[in-house]
Amino acid sequence: MDARENLLRLINFDGPDYIPMTFHINAACWHHYPREALLELTASHPFLFPDFDSSEVPEKIEYPPFARADEKFIDSWGCVWETTDDGIIGIVTKHPLESWDDFENFKPPDPNKVNHMGPIDWIRQSKDNSFAISQKCIKSGEIGHNHTWLKLIDIRGYENVLFDMADDEPKLHKLLEMLENFNRGLIRNHIDICGVKWMGFAEDLGMQKGPMLSPQYFRKYIKPSYRRLMKVALDDGCIVHVHADGDIRQLTDDLLDCGVQVLNLQDLVNGIDWIKENLKGRVCIDLDIDRQSVTVNGSPEQIDALVREEVAKLGGKEGGLMMIYGLYPGLPLENIKAVMDAMEKYSTYYS
Repeated sequence: MDARENLLRLINFDGPDYIPMTFHINAACWHHYPREALLELTASHPFLFPDFDSSEVPEKIEYPPFARADEKFIDSWGCVWETTDDGIIGIVTKHPLESWDDFENFKPPDPNKVNHMGPIDWIRQSKDNSFAISQKCIKSGEIGHNHTWLKLIDIRGYENVLFDMADDEPKLHKLLEMLENFNRGLIRNHIDICGVKWMGFAEDLGMQKGPMLSPQYFRKYIKPSYRRLMKVALDDGCIVHVHADGDIRQLTDDLLDCGVQVLNLQDLVNGIDWIKENLKGRVCIDLDIDRQSVTVNGSPEQIDALVREEVAKLGGKEGGLMMIYGLYPGLPLENIKAVMDAMEKYSTYYS
């Protein structure tokens, strides 16, 4: 079966041929590692990089304006971003609504002209699927990392948002309405203009231990918007994919209740056994392979054992498991190879 049929069978627990494996190289890696070493690794792993052509990798990487070191970037909402490493998206250093005094003059951007980070040409976007990090076999769209909960933080600041929630601040409800209307516009454009069939909703909800906001606040302020936005995509026959880094164990039931069909979560921070006991068979798991401990500091043998354990415990002949690894600077080259080797090796574990 081709990649698209394999993916659909996987999501529907209908017996795929293999486990889809995505290895994403962050742009910063190209100036942290020897270029030839990365090119050799990608070329030698055709399952992970089936369409790889070294000639298409430019000698000099052009970083997006929001990931350029020591250059301030202002997004569509007026948030000021800064980073210290080319290729790494930084943090918001100035919040446009740090004070509610400025709310009267605060206007939302136009989803027909911009996405959360800047200008977008929807006609041009409709002809391009290269932005899809993982599933390029299906027309994909994403409303942008930091779309609701994290965008509130970008606009107001983390502590301010939590105080707003505790106070049930009326202006917070109005800001949430602005965000939801903007996000709905992005979804509609992705569907109506670009014809996407895979809609991504990405924003981190967890910390190293526990969620970034209480389950009670999530259910009151964030979940209703999630549910309505995801329904727009579901009603148009899109597959709904959610990415959320951190410990999200207290929020997974709520996410699934919104209609999520593919859930991308981190392995060790949530626990392989916990994921098996609570999510396996209920939702297609898009497992984010560890980037904090084993792959960084472990041996190639330990890396192989980790990937094997995850496939054995979370996968099955019926499907329901896909995996992704995000490479960032810091891994020894031998460990990069070990991750790639293991992902290719165990992709057919159940075949």
